[in-house]
Amino acid sequence: MRLRAVLVALPLVLVPLAACAPADDSSGTSATDDGTTSAPTEETSAAATDEPTEAGGLSPECAPDQLTLNAAGQLTIATDSPAYEPWFVDDDPTNGQGFESAVAYAVADRLGFTPDQVEWVTVGFNQSYKPGDKDFDFDINQISITPERAKVVDFSDGYYSASQAVIALKDSPVAGVTSVAELADFKLGAQTGTTSLTVIRDVVDPANDPAVFEDTNAAKQALLNNQVDAIIADLPTAFYITAVEIPKATIIGQFDAAGSDPEQFGMLFQKGNPLVSCVNEALAALASDGTLDQIQQQWLSSEVDVPVLQ
Repeated sequence: MRLRAVLVALPLVLVPLAACAPADDSSGTSATDDGTTSAPTEETSAAATDEPTEAGGLSPECAPDQLTLNAAGQLTIATDSPAYEPWFVDDDPTNGQGFESAVAYAVADRLGFTPDQVEWVTVGFNQSYKPGDKDFDFDINQISITPERAKVVDFSDGYYSASQAVIALKDSPVAGVTSVAELADFKLGAQTGTTSLTVIRDVVDPANDPAVFEDTNAAKQALLNNQVDAIIADLPTAFYITAVEIPKATIIGQFDAAGSDPEQFGMLFQKGNPLVSCVNEALAALASDGTLDQIQQQWLSSEVDVPVLQ
């Protein structure tokens, strides 16, 4: 059912990521649970010296054989299923296509892992940020960094600044809405556990309780069935839905983030995972050399004129 991703519009200028400090000796050099490590390669053997590794240009503590990993010699990355476009393509995180798949493999490369050393596992969105042990090294799944979630899991630096948008059928009364106040009179819906749902409750504060859906597919079907007047999703997802999946729908506007910190997507880790600092180094390097911007330009467009709901 999946189609190839199209270039969609996005009002984002990538926020530069600040490089983090190298991991200390108590974290970056921890052994794996079974005491084994991956065999050092020519690129990663520099970790035994005081020089940065040649492969990714990161601190010696971030060489593959120095990392605490879920499985020795392998980077285990989680995301949800279905894996939606434009973040992934053809519901296949392993193909390196789509914004988040491409970012994940770019981070893996900086950490010294080849594509065949990356293993993907399926973790539901709402399961990802629950407290407890994780069977992955990090999860990448449009997960917004929030103080509440950060109490029980750790996040990388933000790799993407997101805004939320309103999707409605073109012939719906809600299609003419221009303000947040007007939205309050309509039946709205969003995926459970998402910041999209939080926006409905905290920003719109509608007269009726919002409809809550297990996933975006259920929300889209409810919109088509006229069970809701509009649904809320992050802007890139909204563009894909209206351009490819539901052409008779339109984006009526986005929410204004002015005066507040922009919503950031971050990679999610088990609480206390020392891998965070090395992933932050990798993200900072990718931002500095323009790789993140190139990935953004390939899978998302930076020019768009979506009205802001006042």
